[in-house]
Amino acid sequence: MQRTHLLPLLFFAFLLGGCKKTIDKLKEDYVVKAMVDGQWAVTSFTQDGTDITTSFAGYTFKYYDSPRKVDARKNGTLEMTGTWDGDAATLTTWANFSGAGAPLNLINGSWHINDSGWTYVVATQTSGTSVKTMRLDKQ
Repeated sequence: MQRTHLLPLLFFAFLLGGCKKTIDKLKEDYVVKAMVDGQWAVTSFTQDGTDITTSFAGYTFKYYDSPRKVDARKNGTLEMTGTWDGDAATLTTWANFSGAGAPLNLINGSWHINDSGWTYVVATQTSGTSVKTMRLDKQ
């Protein structure tokens, strides 16, 4: 094969190899954009089948992109700042409110995203036989 024919093939191969990374980056950018746009509230929270949503009454959460932090506000007053991150490829997210008591400590850890849209996220966390399910809705 002549060298002039090889250059377009190499360019095409480079594009194909970079496409997956580009698509994954676009997914992640979309997820981050959805999270940092607005404030969120816990509208449903169950722990081992028991509804404890009322524990989160008055709380809103504001997510930030860089650095990935999250403010927990109760009735408009900043109660605590934690960290967060996510992986669009594996549909997981995690949060950490270091040293938090209830109910914020219940959010700590890794969560599997079961369902989501621009204005809501439903996620599950499993640890041994314990299962927590949380729904966040944009306010």
